Amino acid sequence: MKKIVIIGPESTGKSTLCQQLADHFGTEWVPEYAREYLLEHGTEYRYEDLLTIAKGQVALEDKHAAAFPQNYAPNSPLFIDTDLYVMKVWCEFVFQKCHQWILDNIVTRRYDLYLLCNIDLPWVKDELREYPDLLLRQQLYHIYKDIMINQPVPCVDISGDYEERFQRAQKAVKKLLTP
Repeated sequence: MKKIVIIGPESTGKSTLCQQLADHFGTEWVPEYAREYLLEHGTEYRYEDLLTIAKGQVALEDKHAAAFPQNYAPNSPLFIDTDLYVMKVWCEFVFQKCHQWILDNIVTRRYDLYLLCNIDLPWVKDELREYPDLLLRQQLYHIYKDIMINQPVPCVDISGDYEERFQRAQKAVKKLLTP
């Protein structure tokens, strides 16, 4: 299986893109565990909660990955909505520190492609989103961009309207899957 992570700041179409790509390629996607956790436990989170969320995200990804080979052809893509880099950014941006477990596991997790969602979509309010301010969104995007530049896995910047994003992402995934 090929693991493809969709990352970026909030309200950049990550979940929508994951679902579109999974539908298009006839596979599945791993949702963002943080949404489930915060909807259940409330939006007043603490630093310790981010470690719980990070471990929940990894467990959810591992659960999907374990079942994946039985259900799909070899080298089929598994789309993952956020990863531990997102947790690192979240910890550092909100609390100016990051759990060592997150840092240790970033280096051991293996992925084949990152799709970095740009902030050029309009911000959409929901009960979990925190950063409608354009300057903060730009700052967060540049943090993700810097991380992607400084890690070894290929990364494709995804921008434009929803259809343009889908087309760019689809093209990047096809390129990855073509021998």
